[in-house]
Amino acid sequence: MTAPLPLTYSPEVAEARANNAAIVALESTIITHGMPYPQNLETARRVEAEVRAAGAVPATIAVMGGRVHVGLSDAELDRLAQAKGVMKLSRADLAACVALGRTGATTVAATMICAHLAGIAVFATGGIGGVHRGAETSFDISADLQELGRTPVTVVAAGAKAILDLPKTLEVLETLGVPVIAVGQDEFPAFWSRSSGLSAPLRMDSAAEIAAAHVMRGRLGLGGGQLVANPIPVEAEIPRAEITPLIEEALAGAESGKVSAKGVTPFLLQRLFELTSGRSLEANIALVLNNARLASAIARAIAEG
Repeated sequence: MTAPLPLTYSPEVAEARANNAAIVALESTIITHGMPYPQNLETARRVEAEVRAAGAVPATIAVMGGRVHVGLSDAELDRLAQAKGVMKLSRADLAACVALGRTGATTVAATMICAHLAGIAVFATGGIGGVHRGAETSFDISADLQELGRTPVTVVAAGAKAILDLPKTLEVLETLGVPVIAVGQDEFPAFWSRSSGLSAPLRMDSAAEIAAAHVMRGRLGLGGGQLVANPIPVEAEIPRAEITPLIEEALAGAESGKVSAKGVTPFLLQRLFELTSGRSLEANIALVLNNARLASAIARAIAEG
């Protein structure tokens, strides 16, 4: 006899599932590894409120007490935002965290896995991981890309984080058969900037089109998800010409400090926060809220059929 999945649904998410309502999955590393308390808690609440205002139900995902929580109460959000020693979970360590009863925050890859287990089709995040600069020697490639190639969840992000090697990231996504859809423009966005200088493989201009493509992939038996590259709002962006030299400076600092593995991205994001006097974090919050709105519209279109 197969044991039941170790999933715990919040009352709000359980009701939405029972009513086949639109649900949007949200990751938890932005809470535990993205910014300090209490700003992390305030941002998490703002993102959830944005999803509700757009007509969907938010399902923030995290591992707590040996269970995958799909949707967190306000008290659980507060507890997670202040927790120490939280594991940063991807596919490789998700099961171990659950089995050992640890507390873990889900990255893009782990959130996709848990969302799919919970029957949630759409996930909103900031930016996905990808191929790191120098990956031809370090082999540092985010597990997010493989997950997009295997797990059928539509991921709404502002592209891949601009600290990455974006051309190689797009090449790997193409190899893995992942649709990369730019929203409302022909260019692939670059997280803090609307422009990357790279063409997006696909363009769609509405949530309805993206939802239809998600449903058709399922009907055709195509594995894997979709990456929806939603440009940061114009008023919030840091133009590519301005952010690029700062990224180069941050990368040089990571190299000289011999930062590696899971430490690279947090180091670079913190350094850019310092170099931009906080503007990078403000832009990050704006793009996450923007992605939450679009993801909600896609989830509603899928739910309404």
